[in-house]
Amino acid sequence: MNKTSVASACGWSPLITHAIPSLPPGTLTEKEEQAVMELLDAMRPRPVSVTIGTSRDTESIRNAHRLAATWQTRGGTVFDILDLPEHAASWLRQARRFTRETPDAWIITGRLPGWVQMGRRLALSTEWDPARTVATASLAHDGLIIHGGIGTFDHLRGAHRDGRTWEIIRTLRIDRPHTEHTEHTEHTAEEST
Repeated sequence: MNKTSVASACGWSPLITHAIPSLPPGTLTEKEEQAVMELLDAMRPRPVSVTIGTSRDTESIRNAHRLAATWQTRGGTVFDILDLPEHAASWLRQARRFTRETPDAWIITGRLPGWVQMGRRLALSTEWDPARTVATASLAHDGLIIHGGIGTFDHLRGAHRDGRTWEIIRTLRIDRPHTEHTEHTEHTAEEST
């Protein structure tokens, strides 16, 4: 049974019918930006191309363009900067666009409500890999797990405003000091148990 038929049989939808609390994103700090770049650099294989997803508010869009400029300055390619709605019928069109170019990694900045629902659609309908995704501080929120569901954002990493990092592992958000950036490696089922 494929992802779609399982979801249909269970009545699962990426649409969340209740309010998701969210703080407005702040301006990207230099330490946060540096930590995002370090998390990308630590991935193996190291990404060259990225697609960036952003909420539609002014600050998130500004942060996305700043991250794109920094990535390009470092020799990387930005396939797309995709603005994500907080409300959509299913997020399928946005999910397909987000994964269309098959980037080496994804960067996310913005508000929790839109990203939770977009992430649920990505997990259901695409080959998107949260372990190849780095987020900004505005998404360092336990609501990713609470509203996204267990496993939806497994191994998604991100940066806090002060340069510390975080990672989602099953039902936990693990916060790390800024000096501890772990390399992404492929995990086997045996290593996960």
